[in-house]
Amino acid sequence: MVNQKLTATEIGFTHEDFAALLDKYDYHFSPGDVVPGTVFSIEPRGALIDIGAKTAAYIPIQEMSINRVDAPEEVLQSNETREFFILTDENEDGQLTLSIRRIEYMRAWERVRQLQAEDATVRSGVFATNRGGALVRIEGLRGFIPGSHISTRKPKEELVGEDLPLKFLEVDEERNRLVLSHRRALVERKMNRLEVGEVVIGTVRGIKPYGAFIDIGGVSGLLHISEISHEHIDTPHSVFNVNDEVKVMIIDLDAERGRISLSTKQLEPEPGDMIKNRDLVYDKAEEMAAKYREQMLAKQQGVTAVAEEDIPSAMEEVEENIPSAVETVEENIPSAVETVEENIPSAVETVEEDIPSAVEAPSA
Repeated sequence: MVNQKLTATEIGFTHEDFAALLDKYDYHFSPGDVVPGTVFSIEPRGALIDIGAKTAAYIPIQEMSINRVDAPEEVLQSNETREFFILTDENEDGQLTLSIRRIEYMRAWERVRQLQAEDATVRSGVFATNRGGALVRIEGLRGFIPGSHISTRKPKEELVGEDLPLKFLEVDEERNRLVLSHRRALVERKMNRLEVGEVVIGTVRGIKPYGAFIDIGGVSGLLHISEISHEHIDTPHSVFNVNDEVKVMIIDLDAERGRISLSTKQLEPEPGDMIKNRDLVYDKAEEMAAKYREQMLAKQQGVTAVAEEDIPSAMEEVEENIPSAVETVEENIPSAVETVEENIPSAVETVEEDIPSAVEAPSA
């Protein structure tokens, strides 16, 4: 029978040798590293993870997910292997603290940056509101919709639970801000269904010295004062009242800026008809719009006799010297996605102090 009671001298390997070997192959772990680990013990408020260190690392329940977790078993299973983020250095017992939540946040920010670069429209449900707007979750991050970018007549409080299409206004991981717009998403969707030269029916929602804002199916377009009539108008108030129903033609769509420019001047059978006989303008709207589209098509194709002779038409001569209605007031016209009130800063600036952080502090 073989004697199994071997001494340290016979095997040539002492406890000191074993400890030295552990030190030799011990990896150096630093906060911020992402390492693989295996769950070997689940506790009521956390779990022990084997990442190859001398002492098992620990992940507290509040670091297990970007979302609320009530029990570790909702996220981790015994013997499961996955990636962990090293949150803190070793404590006095040599134990590291880990996080899954941090990994999820890093990937969430990367994803929303990609979505913003693609100018994507996302959908999310409102889970809360505050005095400045509404709160949603995008890829697990908390996003904020300023009140001026919520395009609905409902009180904000009634939006909780409602699913909204949204566009990104601001994605700033460094400042921990994720700001979105419901209004801009609706404008883009509406713009995709509209065409320059199309006649639409709208309602006057606001009147300013430079023009009237017309609601066309939930989005706002500007009827500039210079596009109301061929005849001079002192003020849009002399032609329109708030809540008037009007027929207008779309003359420009600027999706990047969210602007819709409108005209009734181009629909006048005779100059001044918008002032003298508005009903006639509306009756002839489709006919005049068809002529406008034909002129625009001919201009684009360069098939008019005047263009072939290289002689600019009277209209073209004027166009060289007079900017379009949109260009003329470029600095003064609010965007279609903005409120029609004057002297209001951008939505992001307006609610500067009210924007909650995208990354929420973990609950204890």
